[in-house]
Amino acid sequence: MPETSEELNASAQEIMKPPRRWSRRALLGGLGLAGLGAAATAAYRAAPTFWRQYMREFDRPILPPEHVPEARSWPDRGLFASWLGHATVLLKIDGFTILTDPVFSERAGLNLGPVTLGVKRLVAPPLEIPQLPPVDLVLLSHAHMDHFDIPSLRRLESRATSVVTAHETSSLLRVGRYREVTELRWDSVARVGPAEVRAFEVKHWGARLRTDTYRGYNGYLIQVGRYRVLFGGDTADTHTFARLRTSRRLDLAIMPIGAYDPWIRYHCTPEQAWRMGSEAGAEFFLPMHHQTFQLSREPFEEPIERFVAAAGPHPERVAVRGIGQTFRLT
Repeated sequence: MPETSEELNASAQEIMKPPRRWSRRALLGGLGLAGLGAAATAAYRAAPTFWRQYMREFDRPILPPEHVPEARSWPDRGLFASWLGHATVLLKIDGFTILTDPVFSERAGLNLGPVTLGVKRLVAPPLEIPQLPPVDLVLLSHAHMDHFDIPSLRRLESRATSVVTAHETSSLLRVGRYREVTELRWDSVARVGPAEVRAFEVKHWGARLRTDTYRGYNGYLIQVGRYRVLFGGDTADTHTFARLRTSRRLDLAIMPIGAYDPWIRYHCTPEQAWRMGSEAGAEFFLPMHHQTFQLSREPFEEPIERFVAAAGPHPERVAVRGIGQTFRLT
C-alpha cells in the first residue's frame, strides 16, 4: 500500500536533518564517491518512507512555470518584485537588485557529491541564474536547505555581489568569492549600496544539521530610497511584526504562507501571514513558500486560496499569486 501523506512529510523533514551518526565534518565538507553508498544506506535507514518516495520522483516531471518575468527589461526607477518559487524573490528597487533565499536546484536537500537527497521541485524556476540581471545583494534568512541552497549560491558567486545573512551562517559560504558577506543578528543593520537592511526576530529555528543550533534566523526590513519592503523568511505565528510598523508606508510584505500542516510550530497559516503583514503596515503582499516543494500535507492550491480569502474585500492587495508573476510599483 502507498504511504500516507503524513508519513511522507514526516520522512521528508527527517531527510532534511541528517542522522546523528553522520559526522559534521563529512557533511559540510562533502563525501567522496567511496562514501556515497554508505551515505545512501544511512539515509534509507533514517527515513525509509522518504527514500522510497525519492526514488519514485525520478519519473515525475517538473512542470514549467505559467509566467516568465522579463526582468532584464525592468527600468531603474520604481519597485519590481517577481516570485521565482518557494522563498526566492527577485527585487529591483530604483535600479538596485536583490535576490532572496535563492534556490534554483531541482531538489532542495543534502548535497552528497553529484547527488542531492531532498524534495524535488513541483514547478521549475521561471528564470535560471544566467537569465537574471546582475544581482547586487543576496539576502539569506536562515540555513535550512530549502532556503540556503549551496549549489545555487556557488553559481551566484561574484565579486560584484554582496550577501547579508543570519549570524553564524557565513561559514557555509565561500566568503572570499563575493564582494562582501555580512552577518546580522536581530535588530542590527547593514548598508549595502543604497539599501538599508534591518534584521528582525521571527519564530522559527536556524540549525542546518541536528547539532548546529547556534545558527541564526531572520526576517528583514529593506529600505531603498522611498521604498520599504519586508521579507518574512520562515516564521510561525508571532507578534514581532507589529514592532516594524511606523508612520512610513510599507510598500510590500513578502510572506510565507505554506507548509503549516502539520508544521504549525514553525510555519504560519495563510491567515496568520496576512495578519502579521498587516500588523507591520503592509500595503501589498507577495505570498511565497508554497507551490514549489511538497513539504507538508495541505493541498497544492490551499495556501493561496486561504490567503486571498484572508484579504477579504481587498483581494487586489495580493499582488502575486503564481510563480513567475511580477508586482510593479512606480
